[in-house]
Amino acid sequence: MDTRTLIASYYEAFNAGQTDRMLDLLHDEVEHHVNEGGIRRGKALFAEFNRHMTESYREDLTDMVIFANEAGDRAAAEFVVNGTYLKTDEGLPEAKGQTYRLPAGTFFSIRDGRIARVTTYYNLADWTRQVCE
Repeated sequence: MDTRTLIASYYEAFNAGQTDRMLDLLHDEVEHHVNEGGIRRGKALFAEFNRHMTESYREDLTDMVIFANEAGDRAAAEFVVNGTYLKTDEGLPEAKGQTYRLPAGTFFSIRDGRIARVTTYYNLADWTRQVCE
């Protein structure tokens, strides 16, 4: 599978709520660089993150554009997150079913035909403003 197809498959699984399928596309030693946070290493921590996110948020990604370098070992995606805040996340405003629309982007490293790094960026202040209105 080429890199653009790999990334497209990852996001298709995300939008379908198929987190196990997302995990299948990850390298065993995946590094998840969290927006304004630390680094989670390994599939187990990534799966734990996905469980938490599924409980707290319902999101659908649209306007997806995927980029990949010629070597196929680096990629990026730009998209819009259309979400609903379902359950209060620790340290964040109270969840009351608020909706939000937020531009975001992710950078990837690819190793052995799998995603080895996921680094997602979005504007947390913009998200906070939207859910507090």
